[in-house]
Amino acid sequence: MKNWIKKEIQKESVIELTKKYSIDPLTASILTRRGITEGSDILYFLEDDLRFLHNPFLFNQMEDAVDRILDAKDEGEKVLIFGDCDVDGITSTTILYEYLKSLGIDVQFRVPEGDETYGMNKDAVDEFAKNYGTLIITVDCGISNHQEIKYASELGIDVIVTDHHNVPEVIPDPAIIVNPKLDDSNYPFKEISGCAVAFKLIEALRFAQTEIYKQDICLLSAVENENSWKIECLKLHNNVEKDRLVIDNIDSPLKISDTKLESFLRGQQIFTWDDKTTKRILREIFGSSVDFNTFDLRPEVAKIIPPAASFSLEQLKEKSKIAHYDEKESGIMDGFKNIFITYINKKFNEAFPNRQNQENDELQLVCLAALADVMPLHNENRIFIKHGLKIMNSGKIRRGLSELLSKLNMLNKKINATDLAWNLIPAINATGRLRQPELAISLLLEEDPIKRNKLADSIIELNIKRKELVNNAVEFMGYNADQSIKKLGNFCFTVDSRIHRGIIGLISAKITNKYHVPSITVTFTDDGLAIGSMRSCRGLDCTDFLSQFASLFDNFGGHNKAAGFSMKKENLEILQKEIESAAPSLKLNDSDENEITVDAEIPPEYITPEILKTVDLFEPYGEKNKQLVFMTRGIKLISYQVVGKTEKQHLKLIFDNGKNKISVMYWNAADKIGKEFNVGNNLNMVYNVERNIFNGMESMQLVAQDIQV
Repeated sequence: MKNWIKKEIQKESVIELTKKYSIDPLTASILTRRGITEGSDILYFLEDDLRFLHNPFLFNQMEDAVDRILDAKDEGEKVLIFGDCDVDGITSTTILYEYLKSLGIDVQFRVPEGDETYGMNKDAVDEFAKNYGTLIITVDCGISNHQEIKYASELGIDVIVTDHHNVPEVIPDPAIIVNPKLDDSNYPFKEISGCAVAFKLIEALRFAQTEIYKQDICLLSAVENENSWKIECLKLHNNVEKDRLVIDNIDSPLKISDTKLESFLRGQQIFTWDDKTTKRILREIFGSSVDFNTFDLRPEVAKIIPPAASFSLEQLKEKSKIAHYDEKESGIMDGFKNIFITYINKKFNEAFPNRQNQENDELQLVCLAALADVMPLHNENRIFIKHGLKIMNSGKIRRGLSELLSKLNMLNKKINATDLAWNLIPAINATGRLRQPELAISLLLEEDPIKRNKLADSIIELNIKRKELVNNAVEFMGYNADQSIKKLGNFCFTVDSRIHRGIIGLISAKITNKYHVPSITVTFTDDGLAIGSMRSCRGLDCTDFLSQFASLFDNFGGHNKAAGFSMKKENLEILQKEIESAAPSLKLNDSDENEITVDAEIPPEYITPEILKTVDLFEPYGEKNKQLVFMTRGIKLISYQVVGKTEKQHLKLIFDNGKNKISVMYWNAADKIGKEFNVGNNLNMVYNVERNIFNGMESMQLVAQDIQV
């Protein structure tokens, strides 16, 4: 019998969220129970507008990266994009190559193939140097390639690292590094994919085409209260706030030299809202001899956002959706900043009408990368995925993806995150696993539909081969895994030369999922290197664990739950012995698999399709955002049917909620009927609520997780 756990929450907290964000009590209670109570977190469940993505220039080295690429463009330099061979690497390579090509840059790409190891390698650097290349940009890799990057520098090649993997002790130098996990990155969200980092670089390059790129902007406000004046200033650089100045409670004229205003405004482009009033107040404070060269933003805003021009700064603050989610008290300068950024973005879109189409193509791939790399589904990852899905379901599927989706029978139906994770992503990933990632990149870049169709066929064939390799490996690896776990206890370490190197990550994941222990699977390349892949669970950090054996590796890196390494074959026995020594002292979280965490309790009569509105807000589900679990007590079972194509093992249950008949699927539960419960019982149930689409018709479907009398 499983334990159902429903966290107690304060009724007042639910009421507060309901009022503040105009949401229903059910949604508010789920958010509260999940600990999602800060506006900055709630935002990403209630909104999907691209405006809520973080500014790429929050990365402290982003401007350096942009300037170096623009220099390469101006000087006609050769540029190499070096990516990884998984879905994240394939997608990030594709979007950056596409965009740099559109700028007229002499760019090429390279990803590991054959027996090449993960990340940059010296052979690739040598080849690029022979072709007079001068700039390498890594995507989804590079942070662990300090030796290769130093070598490139010695050959006169600059390197920009765009990556998202955990940062090793030795950071590449010299290099421009754009990685959210750097201690000093300044980027507010650490868990974005490598493709998302590449997308941020592209967005920064787009912004560099505007007139205000690298310009120092100051927003200036001067207001008069009943018996005093107030001056506020806010500095922006590439739309990132840099500083503020407030001079409050001014009750008599001042010398400007007695304030910090003059030095604060020096060298800035100064924007006001209602220039006439602002300058009048400044004259009253500082006298007529003080004059500022200002630009009135209000009339310009009126041309493209007419309603906004009629509002005061105070009213703009109240109407700002961004400020609505800000936990700290916002002021009029926050409203001013938001309308300025909105104005700049609209002007940008007017100047570059193809921007939206480009972004839509790119964001479909960012969406895939976030799902493929199992990124936490909160913060801006939710916007990446929701926007990508929205574009796909609107029929504007980018080239390459359309052909694959067609061959996977996924067109002409609503696509969700699960469809992508279980069908499309494995097909693309198969090209990297079988060391032919260029096949997928070529598909995504190819303009000829006939060629795309042939490439898609080849990818489908590779995926079939990948499945066969996995199935065969699972069969002969079972005994090895059993023996290793008997020996090590809470760890599995297996070595087998028969495993194709491209699937060792899948085998390691299957072992971890089956035995619920961290797992390392090792195989060998033709030239004698040992290649390993680690998957983790129960709170063990992969990169932290592997770092204690760093001296044995030629290269290693990854994420908290997945990592890989390469090493000389002769070091493998040493590694195995050290892991055997380390395994007994491993501290793993012993999660209780018999516990089901309940998000909300719903009376039987409230089980209606209206619940789907709440479900929609929490989708997509995935890492750190589990599927919603509801609980209902005392609902009457009136009939059942045992279903299943080969072995009848599932239950289709019909309940009466007092108003309607409710259909519930209960998988692998045919043996429970007549033993644990029966027709006529009033039952307690925990379940998921899903959309069921059949023959184009959409309906609500409940899937039981557990049922008790």
